[in-house]
Amino acid sequence: MFGIIGAAVALGVVITQLIKRNEMCSFFRTEIQIVTKPKYIKASLYGGIIFGLGLALTGACPGPIYVLISAGYLSLIVVFVFALLGTYCYRLLNPRLTH
Repeated sequence: MFGIIGAAVALGVVITQLIKRNEMCSFFRTEIQIVTKPKYIKASLYGGIIFGLGLALTGACPGPIYVLISAGYLSLIVVFVFALLGTYCYRLLNPRLTH
């Protein structure tokens, strides 16, 4: 699985660099604009740690939670409820976030 993710990241980096250096156009012949975003190192680290801990503690990515609940792992209902709560909190805090 890590090989697939690693290959996707590597391919994304290579293709993005090709687009930037060769000034490629989209399928519809419009210019592709890649905007450089400011780096929020501290926020990214905190968010990544929280997200990673959540994945490690539950043992599941957000998508398979539905499948695991339907397969009879009813303890993941708690995970599902807190995933919904986290999404709702993000919606409330979104206007104040720096991204």
